[in-house]
Amino acid sequence: MTSAPRPVSKFPLPLERVAGGGARTGAAPARSVLRPQVLVQQAAADAARRVVPSGLGLDSVEIRRRMVQRLQAKGLTAPGVIAALMAVARDRFVDSALVNQAYEDTSLPIGHGQTISKPSVVAHMIELLSQGAAARENASLGRVLEIGTGCGYQAAVLAQLAREVFSIERVRALHDKARVHLNALRETRVRLVYGDGRLGHAPNAPYRSIIAAAGGESLPQAWLDQLEVGGRLVAPVRSADGRQQLVVVDRGEQGLQRSLHDAVLFVPLKAGLD
Repeated sequence: MTSAPRPVSKFPLPLERVAGGGARTGAAPARSVLRPQVLVQQAAADAARRVVPSGLGLDSVEIRRRMVQRLQAKGLTAPGVIAALMAVARDRFVDSALVNQAYEDTSLPIGHGQTISKPSVVAHMIELLSQGAAARENASLGRVLEIGTGCGYQAAVLAQLAREVFSIERVRALHDKARVHLNALRETRVRLVYGDGRLGHAPNAPYRSIIAAAGGESLPQAWLDQLEVGGRLVAPVRSADGRQQLVVVDRGEQGLQRSLHDAVLFVPLKAGLD
């Protein structure tokens, strides 16, 4: 007598590899496509240890409301972005030792040399995305490509405004950690991809919205190629003097139009997989 098949989790999308994204030189091919079980167990353990200290009230909406009010005082006006930030608990995405700082306007370490972006930066970049022509016309970010999943917080915020979000992460341990976080929220609109973000994700292109949480000296051509007509891309780019600045790219019928915005500080955009 055979046993009944085990149920399979429906969210997020099972592990994928970006087309063309190879393992680092010298890595055994078989190991590059398999997710080590120990990383999944570690990510689950991290999430399980996230116990909110008593008296902080981080599970209430009031502390999120105060965070959003501070962002509004700094210039945030988009109603959809405000509602999205209210809908996602940021403390669910940070380590327990940092939970007291979850709603401060600061970036926080998430391991592996990466950080969760400041709420003001997340809000500003998503607000810029929402001002794109197609997003305004359809009142939705549509299909979104996010470069740099990190801990999954920005993907969860984007999901409140999008039809679906495809989020790419090159660091396997962070990819697995984000999966644990988003599974806990039962967020079905986010599809996680383990791969080289510089290549984008051609299987589900084109995208109405593309957003990146890492910056290089130029925008990868794959991102531009995967942006739909009427779509908008927001990403940091490093100038010749080493400073980063947000660049906004709109694709119209006649081609691409670029504009420069605020100075920012993001981790470098890297190739390959870790």
